[in-house]
Amino acid sequence: MSFTESDTVEQMILDAATSLGSGAGSSVLREDPPAGWGGSLGEEFMPSRWIYVAATALPRQPGEVMVEPWVREALISLNPEIAEQPDRADEVIYALRAILLSVQGDGLVRANENFMAWLRGEKTMPFGPNGEHVAVRLVDFTQPAKNRLTVTNQWTYQTGSVVKRFDVVFLVNGLPLVIGEAKTPTRSAVTWFDGAYQVNEIYEKEVPAMFVPN
Repeated sequence: MSFTESDTVEQMILDAATSLGSGAGSSVLREDPPAGWGGSLGEEFMPSRWIYVAATALPRQPGEVMVEPWVREALISLNPEIAEQPDRADEVIYALRAILLSVQGDGLVRANENFMAWLRGEKTMPFGPNGEHVAVRLVDFTQPAKNRLTVTNQWTYQTGSVVKRFDVVFLVNGLPLVIGEAKTPTRSAVTWFDGAYQVNEIYEKEVPAMFVPN
C-alpha cells in the first residue's frame, strides 16, 4: 500500500480542523448555538466550527481569489449599513478586487498591508447617514461563531496560462487567510523546508494574488 500527501498529512490536517464540527456543508453565519450550549456564557464564547467543503463545490471560478458570494453574505450580515442597501457590498468587493490586482504593481507586501487594513476593520465607506464614513467589517472578531469558517483542499487557482493547486486552504467568510502545503511523511528526503520553499519561491512569485489576503 502506498501513501501520498493527500491521504496522510493533508487528510490529517482536514480531520484535525473539522474535529469540532460535523457534516460536509456550511450554513451562512449560523445563528443557533451548538446543542447543549444554552447561551449561558454569552455569544462571545460560543464555539466556532471549521466545516470542510470540497474545492469543486465552492461557488468560485479558478481565476478568483475570493469566494465572492460568501464575502457578500458576510458583509450584509455584519454591517447594518450594508444590510440596508445590499448593493453596497459590491462596492466593498470591488475595492478588495482592486487590492488583489495591485499586487502586480505595488508588490505583495504593500498589497498585503492594504488588505490587512480591511480585515482588521480599519477601512471606512460612506455608508452612514448623509454620507458619513463608517467602518466596514469583513470578520466578526468578538463573536467568532458568527463567521463562516471553511477548510478545503486541492484548491486550484489560475491566472493566464499559470495554474497552481494548493493542498489546504482555510477561509473565513470566503477569504483565503491560510494556505498550507503538505509534504509526504514517508520520504526522508522531503521535509517541511521543501514545502516552505515551494510556497515562498514558486507560488508567491507566480500567483502572488493568492497570498494578498493571508
